[in-house]
Amino acid sequence: MAFFYLKNENNFTKIILLNLKTNQTNFMKNIILKNGLIGGFVIASSMIIGTYLCYNNPKGFESSYAIGFGGMLLAFIFIYIGIEKYKNKINNGKISFIKALQVGSLITLVISTIYVGVWLIEYYFFFPDFIEKYAQSVLSHTKPSDLADATAKMDSYKEMYKNPVMIILLTFMEIVPMGFRLL
Repeated sequence: MAFFYLKNENNFTKIILLNLKTNQTNFMKNIILKNGLIGGFVIASSMIIGTYLCYNNPKGFESSYAIGFGGMLLAFIFIYIGIEKYKNKINNGKISFIKALQVGSLITLVISTIYVGVWLIEYYFFFPDFIEKYAQSVLSHTKPSDLADATAKMDSYKEMYKNPVMIILLTFMEIVPMGFRLL
């Protein structure tokens, strides 16, 4: 960090404040990336384990739901950790609602993006028949009176899964609301 001495004290003060603001921004980016990447690693690990168990469990998808949601909760703990670290290191124990929302939202975005990226790799390279197996599992556990509605819903998911953009949007819709609820 370089400071320049200027004869006008007001300009000198502005330069010092500008450098402090830059340090705060860099520290905020560091907190967001560090907590987002750690949370992303947690969610990616739980997703890989859950998907593996799901495909190797003859009972279907139910066992992987608990692992998936547990992994999401565990990963999103890093939102709180990141906000706390920012509050304690930058603002001496104080943080505004807007700043906490900003830090938490960006950590949520990093974790969610990793989740979506890992899912795309799993889906396209390892489990391209996922939507078919998922539909079979859902329909096998559906009451006979609800079978027509469930079949229509699964057919619409199969259609959406033909488009990569829809896969990305659906996958973000799985995880982002949970992250914002925990903010």
